[in-house]
Amino acid sequence: MSGPTTTGVSERALLLLELLAAADEPPTLNELMAAIELPKATTHRFLTLLEKLGFAQRTVDGKRYQIGPRLTALALASMRHSFQLAPRRAVLAGLVREIGETCNITVLSGAELIYLDRVESDWPLQIRLSVGSRVPLHCTASGKLFLSLAPPSIRKSLLQALTLTRHTPQTITDLATLEAELDSIRERRIATDNEEFIEGMTAAAVPVTDAKGVLCATVAVHGPTARLPLSRAVELVPALMKAARALEQSFAADAPVKT
Repeated sequence: MSGPTTTGVSERALLLLELLAAADEPPTLNELMAAIELPKATTHRFLTLLEKLGFAQRTVDGKRYQIGPRLTALALASMRHSFQLAPRRAVLAGLVREIGETCNITVLSGAELIYLDRVESDWPLQIRLSVGSRVPLHCTASGKLFLSLAPPSIRKSLLQALTLTRHTPQTITDLATLEAELDSIRERRIATDNEEFIEGMTAAAVPVTDAKGVLCATVAVHGPTARLPLSRAVELVPALMKAARALEQSFAADAPVKT
């Protein structure tokens, strides 16, 4: 009896996690209950367990559910290990050889950005942010890109969760000003960092989308202003976009085939 019961519980918990990870916007309890076809009390019990274990968490307003920090950490660890052997690493390295500047791939992790992969240029002057580094959303090119392209409800939740800390004199710390810039970035689908996170550093970022056209990562270039003024970073955007398309193809190739 214990075997099948345990299997059923495990299957339902994994299905809930799959639903949370695949949702375009954080679902409500009722939406999850309908999708998994279980009674409301049972669905709530599963979600409570997943919350306790850190695999799920509630949104800022407490009305919806999203993946938790433990599941995010597991996914990122898996992706980081696969990156070293995957074509994506070759794409990033090829981009660095082409433009001669350090480039990185980032993904969203909670209300922060995390460096999934990074390839250094050969220049002696470097601004080093290692793989696994966490950086803020409001003052980095990739972070602002994630905020700008997020669905409205997620963008609102993220902005509510952020503290607009001033890192440099250029950091945007006024919410209305930041939202205006995010609207502009959403139209261009290109984001920049003009010494907003680190003095003397600029950056430009473009989106990497999944098969549904949803932002899943960014590819960015950054460097010291002495060598990479903002105008030069923007000039490199076409090369970044070409790399982003190649990365999207590699993500699509990894996607499971539906039968």
